[in-house]
Formats: sequence, structure tokens, C-alpha cells
Amino acid sequence: MVQLDKTVGVTSSMKKEEKLVHDFEKPKVKPTKTMLVAILIIVAAIGSGYGLTKVIPGKSSSITSTLTGEVKEGVIVGSTDDKTFRDSAEGQLEEGGINGEGTHKLIRPGGESQTVYLTSSVLDLNQFVGMNVRVWGETFSAKKAAWLMDVGKIEVL
Repeated sequence: MVQLDKTVGVTSSMKKEEKLVHDFEKPKVKPTKTMLVAILIIVAAIGSGYGLTKVIPGKSSSITSTLTGEVKEGVIVGSTDDKTFRDSAEGQLEEGGINGEGTHKLIRPGGESQTVYLTSSVLDLNQFVGMNVRVWGETFSAKKAAWLMDVGKIEVL
């Protein structure tokens, strides 16, 4: 049953519908303190991240990844970042990994268990295949290889 409003001449159900439409058409969003603080935090985070990239040099800033001259004994190529590339090994560099781990391997005295499987995000190891080298890198966990290393620096011995 619909009740009639005596003062206006419209039903109470019509007033409710008009009010709902009216509220929907004009949403009122006031910025709250929480929203303003969140926006300030985001802007500060982006700004500080950008500033740190300008103050702290990246790993790639001191890298020579390819040789321009002859590869000979005593040549050292790669990163000067000794903190990241702190592990080292010596041996003869050959192509091939083990079951998809590594692109090259470092053959060392002591048999297969002493082989270091290598990959490099910095250097082209193909330039040193067949040579005796010392490599510096970062050791990774591996499923098949006993020792898997990302090489950052290499020296021809």
C-alpha cells in the first residue's frame, strides 16, 4: 500500500527513489588525511629511489664485457665489484654446461667433482674458450652442477 504525502502530493516511495538517484549522480569525495599521507609516502619513495640511483653507482658502471684487442696472458676483463663477485676459481675454460645449468665449464684438477659450471650476465665467455683462466663470480645453488657460478670478472693466466 502506498502512502500519500499531504504536503507535496507525491508518494513516500517516489521521494526515496529521487533521493537515491540524486545521491548517485553527485558523489561527494573529500580527500582525507589518510589519502594525503599515502600520496606523500608514494611520492617520497619514488623520489628517494631515483635519488639513490644517482648517488650509488650501479654494478654495470665499471664493466668491460668484450675485448677489443688480442686475448693474451695477464688480460683482466669484467667488473671491479669485488663484493658481488667474491668467489674465485682457476682452470681451463670449455664450452658446455650440464643438463641446462651453465653455458661453459671450468675444468680443474681433481676430476669431475671439481668442475665449475659457469654462466655470465656480464661477459662473453666464448672469447676465452680453451684458455687457462681465473674467474671471479657469485655462486648459485644448482640442481645438477656441484658448483654453478655467475662470472663477473676473468683473468687469462
